[in-house]
Amino acid sequence: MMHGLILAGGRGSRLAADGVETPKALVEVAGRPQIVHLAEMFAALGCETVTCMVRDGIPTDWSARAGPNVTVRSCHTPSSLHTLVAGLGVVPPGPVFCTMVDTVMPADDWQRLYQAVTQRLATGSLAVLAVTPFVDDELPVYVARDAAGFATEIADRAPVSSTGGPVVTGGVYGFSPVARRLAGVAVASLHRMRAFLKLLVELKVPVATVEVPRIIDLDHKRDLVAAESWLAAAKAPR
Repeated sequence: MMHGLILAGGRGSRLAADGVETPKALVEVAGRPQIVHLAEMFAALGCETVTCMVRDGIPTDWSARAGPNVTVRSCHTPSSLHTLVAGLGVVPPGPVFCTMVDTVMPADDWQRLYQAVTQRLATGSLAVLAVTPFVDDELPVYVARDAAGFATEIADRAPVSSTGGPVVTGGVYGFSPVARRLAGVAVASLHRMRAFLKLLVELKVPVATVEVPRIIDLDHKRDLVAAESWLAAAKAPR
């Protein structure tokens, strides 16, 4: 059994600075609000429940479109780590498949990622990170990996040596029940998601990685344009 968690507690300030007035969770990609698309995707992947943590003040009248097993909770949190912990307090017990609301991938990549995360958690990993060699972020989180695909370092700069070349986190995670408890403890002293991921690796617990060719984060208006074009091409007949 896997539960889904979508983190949409941010303000979307970079999109707003580009003139996009719609809240990030509700920007339309491929004709649907992003958070509705993700909620539907998680249900289709097989998540038993889907919880959406949405910044307060953002309309939630879309929630009826997202499916019967979708729970929407408002939050006002200072960071994605705080939003994660607030969400984990709502999600039923068990492993969690979690994404930031601004993560865009084609459906086939979501399916492969979900299956790999499920398998990794089932075989003993405490956490799983989606990683990609596609780097298009002002503040990327780099991940070094060993030959078995386990994270050995979380850094703000590309590691000097890493099996398979430099990759960055893609905003999608798998968390075991143990990792969920650790997040609840860590948030008392840590204030960023990357700090929590770094802590997990430093604790020498098994943190697996799953590589995805490309992930787009919807941080700027240009990302919306790129996502629309990419998803349209992925759906085109071949």
